[in-house]
Amino acid sequence: MGQLNDVGEADGWRCWLCDEPVDPDMSPNDPRGASVDTRITKAKAKKKKQGKNSVPPERLAHKSCNTGKGGNDPVVPWPEHLIVVDPAPIIAATERLERKGGREAMARCPSQDDADSVAAWLIDRLSRLSPELKLRAEIASTGGQYLVSLHTA
Repeated sequence: MGQLNDVGEADGWRCWLCDEPVDPDMSPNDPRGASVDTRITKAKAKKKKQGKNSVPPERLAHKSCNTGKGGNDPVVPWPEHLIVVDPAPIIAATERLERKGGREAMARCPSQDDADSVAAWLIDRLSRLSPELKLRAEIASTGGQYLVSLHTA
């Protein structure tokens, strides 16, 4: 249980996949119970097998989120209340920003207010998904829509 507590404390007792709170006192057999997951994608697993990558950090996840992910690439969903067009896959974009820095286009929005909400949510969500990654959001007006992009600081 020591490892689970260490990972839980590091992640603020929030599931890294769904970003919902995890109750440390809930049974680990309960679907909402705590489990330890590694943030790893198929591409990273292949590199790791070839000895080109270090072991990914362990993250806190609900048992159901961890089990649901299984051997597939993890997916961080966009919230339904945000109005976005062509949303970028959050995990893949975050990994590129971690690896290369620079800029990632994340979504297009129909209004400035929607773009502001998306930018604020992305900065907040990625601050927990990848705490070491320092980002800023930029909104550009593009032909009647608003492009939200993230830039490494």
